[in-house]
Amino acid sequence: MGIPKPLVQTNQIFIVLSVLLGLYTSYWVLLFPFIIGIITLITKKNLVMRIGRLFLKKSHDQYVLEDRNQQLFNQWIATIFLGLSVFCFYINYSLLGYLFSVMVVLAAGVAILGFCIGCTIRYRYLMWRHKRTSIK
Repeated sequence: MGIPKPLVQTNQIFIVLSVLLGLYTSYWVLLFPFIIGIITLITKKNLVMRIGRLFLKKSHDQYVLEDRNQQLFNQWIATIFLGLSVFCFYINYSLLGYLFSVMVVLAAGVAILGFCIGCTIRYRYLMWRHKRTSIK
């Protein structure tokens, strides 16, 4: 079962806005999308998407659907980078904190525009794994 594209985009917009807010105000704001990411990875349910679902006008299956496993993979990447960012800011490695945060913003921002970096990474990995196992 897929995830409606507007919900995926809602989550991407949430990540971009919350990370930008965190970089502009205090890095502690980055804990908000990080914690939501952790909860999503543990429960396989995204709070932002659950709230966004309330605003969908059509039924679930009338939207372009995104792959659930791909979205979890992307959530792993974003959550790891946000965690690294918060940690780096906490230990006063601000440059690395900014670097990890900006990478999350760029990846989510580019995804909003239509190119999924996480999808490309996962596709390459799956092709490499398939190629490796088919040679044996």
